[in-house]
Amino acid sequence: MADNNTDDDDTDGLRRELANLRAVLAERRDDMIAAASRATEAVVTPVRENPGAVGSAFVLGGILGLLVGLALGQSEERSRHWYDRYR
Repeated sequence: MADNNTDDDDTDGLRRELANLRAVLAERRDDMIAAASRATEAVVTPVRENPGAVGSAFVLGGILGLLVGLALGQSEERSRHWYDRYR
């Protein structure tokens, strides 16, 4: 009979610990959601206020990316056919 009480106590202890862990996880989840919301607002506000500047920055980044890609693509002498590299 003593083993049955010990098992019940262990089960109750595990249930309490599980409930505590769920509460901690819920609190952390809420904190993370709040932080993500603040970070999103910090990005969205300047974009709304300066759409032309943001658009120009994206275009400039795209052009620079294209130029870097072209430069890297031309930097090495290779066959004209892509499949010759794998022969």
